[in-house]
Amino acid sequence: MNLRHIEIFHAVYVNGSVSAAARALNISQPSVSKTLRHAESLLGFPLFERGTGRLVPTEDAHTLFAEVSEIQDRVYALREASRNLKRGTGGMLRVSALPSLALDALPVAVASFLRSHPTVQFDLQTVHHDDLLRKLYERETDIAIAYAVPPAAPIGHRWLGEGELVVLYREQDMPDAPPRLELECLRDKRFISLAASGPIGQLFTQELQRLDLELDEVVSARTFYIATALVRQGVGMTVVDSFTAQASLSPGLSVRPLKPQLAFDVHAMFLLNRPPTALATDFLKTLARVIDAA
Repeated sequence: MNLRHIEIFHAVYVNGSVSAAARALNISQPSVSKTLRHAESLLGFPLFERGTGRLVPTEDAHTLFAEVSEIQDRVYALREASRNLKRGTGGMLRVSALPSLALDALPVAVASFLRSHPTVQFDLQTVHHDDLLRKLYERETDIAIAYAVPPAAPIGHRWLGEGELVVLYREQDMPDAPPRLELECLRDKRFISLAASGPIGQLFTQELQRLDLELDEVVSARTFYIATALVRQGVGMTVVDSFTAQASLSPGLSVRPLKPQLAFDVHAMFLLNRPPTALATDFLKTLARVIDAA
C-alpha cells in the first residue's frame, strides 16, 4: 500500500462509508471506491464487507488499522509542519551570535519577529569566532551570526549589514569630543585594549600599525563586556564595535565613531547542506533591518 491507499483506507474506516470518506477528503466517491478496490487487490484480501449504506471492516482491516493509524498521524503532522513553514509559523530556530550582537541586536530582532510569528520557538546561544565552525558542524546551532567568515571553510553565508568601531568613554574624560574621533586623540588617554579579541581586535590593531600609533594600554581585556565595565568604573576608554557600545550605554557614557571610519560586515553562516529554511530566512531579514537601524 502506498500513502494514497493508506489515506483512503483510513478515511473509510473512520467515517464508515465511501460517501462520508469522500466528503472528509474533499474528493469524488468514484475516486475513493477505485483506490480502495486497488488497495484490496494489492493486499489480496478484502478490507470491508459491503452492507446497506455502510462498509463493515473485516478482522484483517482492524489489524491493519492499528498500524495505518500511526502512519496517518505522521502524515498529518508532516502536512501541518509544511503549512506552518510556508506560513512562517511554528517551528524552532536555533541561532548563535557573537556576544556583542547577543547583547542587543539579536534580542531586539527576536522580540520583533515574535510579534508577527508568536508560535515560533527560539534556541539562542552565544558563540565566539574560534568556536563558530564547531557549533555548526556538531549541529549545536543552525545559524551563526558573526563578523568574519572563516576562510576556506565549506559553509554558506549571507550578508546582513555592517557595523563600525567606536570609542566608548566617560563624558567627563572627554567633554568636548567631536562627532568623529581620530585615534590620535587617544594617544595620551588611559586605554583599555581589546587587541586579542578576534576580527574586531585585528582590525583595530592593523589601524594602529598603519598610523604607527602606540596607546597607553592600562588593561588588556579579553572580552568586550569586561572592557565596557572598566570604562564605567573610570579605568579608561576603549574601542569596541558599535553594537557592544550601544548596548552598554548608561548615564555618563558616550560613543564616538572613528575618523576615518573602520567598518566591518555582519554575516549569517550555515552549513551548505543545511541552508536556512523559509522561516529562518524571514528572521534573518528582521535581524538585517535591526542591524541597519543600529
